[in-house]
Amino acid sequence: MNPLFSRLHRKLVVSCQALADEPLFGHMDVVARAAAEGGAAGVLTNGYAEIAQVKAAVDLPVIGVISQRYPDAEIALTATLSEIDTIWRAGADIAGLEATKRRRPNNDTLDAFYLRIRARYPSLLLMAEVATADEALHAQALGFDCISSAAFGYTPETSGRKLPDNDFAAFRALRSVVTRCPLVGEGRIETPSQAAQVLHCGADFVVVGSAITRPQTITARFVHAMHET
Repeated sequence: MNPLFSRLHRKLVVSCQALADEPLFGHMDVVARAAAEGGAAGVLTNGYAEIAQVKAAVDLPVIGVISQRYPDAEIALTATLSEIDTIWRAGADIAGLEATKRRRPNNDTLDAFYLRIRARYPSLLLMAEVATADEALHAQALGFDCISSAAFGYTPETSGRKLPDNDFAAFRALRSVVTRCPLVGEGRIETPSQAAQVLHCGADFVVVGSAITRPQTITARFVHAMHET
């Protein structure tokens, strides 16, 4: 196993992201430090500034992603080589990118995109974010370094579903086919017990975001529960 994945094995990675209109936007280095103090083994973050800030703030592996929409594409997560260039320059240890069947910019294919990344950055670790077992099998065959369930619930085949539903049946399906690289439990994991359960289902490590790092979302859950009482 790659030494970096050994550091993350059976541990928690905290997704520290904020949109431009959110209160914590621009302060992900502070959020990452808080996550590290709580015991996080790694951080996932979005955008050049945030990746660079987090890398300077914590001595933990950093997964970098870039969200950028294109008019001719359905995917927005690290969709072109330009975003990979940015992640590399910012110093991320792993680049995360969507590896689903959804339409890519310029009618690109995942296979061709993967080969271009490997040709330019042969040492950069790549994480494929998928939604289905078929997509996981394809990503594994291409040679991705790890596979994440983060796209589950966001594609036409899985729309509206949550990873923890039905005792993580969808994640168990991914685990049954991902045999040659680490499998990451990620996507709408909202409680510590759910994080522990996905680990029990075979995740090599777990990524949790909004349930930890978005105070407005956490507050809204409390307010909603109290209104329902």
